[in-house]
Amino acid sequence: MGRVENIARNMAEAHALSTVEIPSMQDKVSPEEWKIRVDLAAAYRLVAYYGWDDLIFTHLSARVPGPEHHFLLNPYQLMFEEVTASSLIKVDMSGNPVEPTPFITNAAGFTIHSALHMAREDAQAVIHLHTPDGQAVSAHNEGLLPLTQTAMAIRGEIAYHDYEGIAVDLSERERLVADLGDKSAMILRNHGTLALGENVGEAFIKIYFLERACEAQVKALSAGTGNLNNPPQGSPELTAEQGKAGLKAAANFLAWPALLRKAYRLDPSFAT
Repeated sequence: MGRVENIARNMAEAHALSTVEIPSMQDKVSPEEWKIRVDLAAAYRLVAYYGWDDLIFTHLSARVPGPEHHFLLNPYQLMFEEVTASSLIKVDMSGNPVEPTPFITNAAGFTIHSALHMAREDAQAVIHLHTPDGQAVSAHNEGLLPLTQTAMAIRGEIAYHDYEGIAVDLSERERLVADLGDKSAMILRNHGTLALGENVGEAFIKIYFLERACEAQVKALSAGTGNLNNPPQGSPELTAEQGKAGLKAAANFLAWPALLRKAYRLDPSFAT
């Protein structure tokens, strides 16, 4: 089948989704997996709420408990505000769905996320975004600057990866992993932002801080570099140490539980 026919088929399938009923997965998976599905679907809805989504592009993923190293990824055809716990696709490390699904996956999302899930045991959840502010900072020669408390709190966790084109080449995975090292956040040069965590909440809080820091930097630099107030010597390093523990606490006990309650208030359908 030619390229045009493939595009036409995918468009027809996407159009048909408006009539596709998504069966509940709650009774078909373990309670542990269902909780991860609900958390990940909530994160998708919150990304949409904060305006960080990029149509149907970019991805949030989470590893499923078990020795198979399967992980959950969003359906390629759905807007983030439509994602539900049951619509998430479980894929293997080759990017293949492990259960029947009416949806398709995204090759670029698989490349980036599978690299980190395979390489890092603590990469239970991975969030990758293309926000305008994140992309702006990714294109800045010096990357994220220690201009705000938010930036200083996350800056020590950030690694950088040079742009190699749309991430469909599986060989890029080893370079992504090497560049990440032991960090838990990344600025993908000329591309966007990324964060990982031991759970969905931890990854979300880290990407929140990174995105807020990028937004503040773009606004601060709009006034010109000659008008910036740089923090005193030593304070960025101190704030980075404080932030490392603070972000984990916020994810597990403070901000993420509150964000979950917010997601339920906005639209509880994500948890179906």
